[in-house]
Amino acid sequence: MSGHSKWSSIKHKKAATDAKRGKIFTKLIKEITVAARMGGGDDNANPRLRSAILAAKSENMPKDNIERAVKKGTGELEGVNYEESIYEGYGPGGAAVLVESLTDNKNRTVADVRAIFGKNGGSLGENGCVAWMFDKKGYIAVESTNVDEDALLEVALEAGAEDIKEDNGNFEVITAPADFEAVKEAIDKASIPYIVAEVTMLPQNTTDLAGKEAEQMVRLMEFLDDCDDVQKVYTNADIPEEVFSNM
Repeated sequence: MSGHSKWSSIKHKKAATDAKRGKIFTKLIKEITVAARMGGGDDNANPRLRSAILAAKSENMPKDNIERAVKKGTGELEGVNYEESIYEGYGPGGAAVLVESLTDNKNRTVADVRAIFGKNGGSLGENGCVAWMFDKKGYIAVESTNVDEDALLEVALEAGAEDIKEDNGNFEVITAPADFEAVKEAIDKASIPYIVAEVTMLPQNTTDLAGKEAEQMVRLMEFLDDCDDVQKVYTNADIPEEVFSNM
């Protein structure tokens, strides 16, 4: 779990630059468009769209951008037809890596993803090789210095959280995907600030990395995350905090 916490935290810190924010907007617009295409444009009746819109709002995406993305998905506006793909592989030290993509050209995407793995000490694997190592969960990370543990426990568990763990200076609130919005809303109402809140894929177990392997793993994740066709990247790698600090 700690590897996920560190990677999520560092991603959000690095996303502060304008260039990173532009990439985040592009990924969010893709997700909103696909969610609307698959489940309709009413976010009250489409949980995936509702989650995508909440994510976009948390990044301060303008309302007009969100509405246009929904209309492209429903066909009210012309848009690109994106397809979903999942790629699985291994990073340095044998750490598992799971990649979610939305693309209009699968051949281009698989070639790009394979090249990124190969150039950064990893290898692309067969479908199913690592997906079984992850569980889909709601995840909210709160800095332990920003909240009283008992207060967070009361709010989160009462709202339906499955578990709360402390790791790396954070409290990690874990929920079933269906309960994520209710727990997040309860934490928002309690005015408890959080680092990250998302429905994600959490590893069942972690692989400890250090030294050169840890540095290669961070670079692999960053290059994958920067790929235009990649939406989300997950790993079970547990990387020392100082590796992030030094890169």
